[in-house]
Amino acid sequence: MVALIFLILMGLFAISAFNSSSSNLRIVGNSQARQESLAAAQVAIEATISSVDFTTKPAAVALSPIQVDVDGDGTTDYTATLIPVPTCTRVRPLTDIPDPVPGEPDPLAACRSSTSLVPGCLDTEWNIRAAVADSRSNTKLAVNQGVSVRVPALLLPESCK
Repeated sequence: MVALIFLILMGLFAISAFNSSSSNLRIVGNSQARQESLAAAQVAIEATISSVDFTTKPAAVALSPIQVDVDGDGTTDYTATLIPVPTCTRVRPLTDIPDPVPGEPDPLAACRSSTSLVPGCLDTEWNIRAAVADSRSNTKLAVNQGVSVRVPALLLPESCK
């Protein structure tokens, strides 16, 4: 009789351990899916900021979803979309132009040659929002990031004026 009671208790302990481990596995899986989605959204934001057309044609940049391969196996794991279109939130005249580094290209050369024909550069501030939705893990995540970009005044997009 005592052996039967111990056998039942051992079975209950085994079932409890199994349920606990499967719950922990689900928690870890959800955490991994969230971290991968966050990484995919960050990759989309970085790709947007690095785009040549980011400040001049923000709507064109936002049209195409950004495919992200998190594990490097050659297949798309997550798709990030820029919703809404990156928006220019503030424009300020550039007041402090740092001196160029000798021997390196000068990205602010257009700002230094400010004449009446070339009005110089402006500091623009943008809000970029990348949203990732994954149907496999049912993960939905959005990341907002602000970025400041120096833009020649001649290339200032209509959305900033």
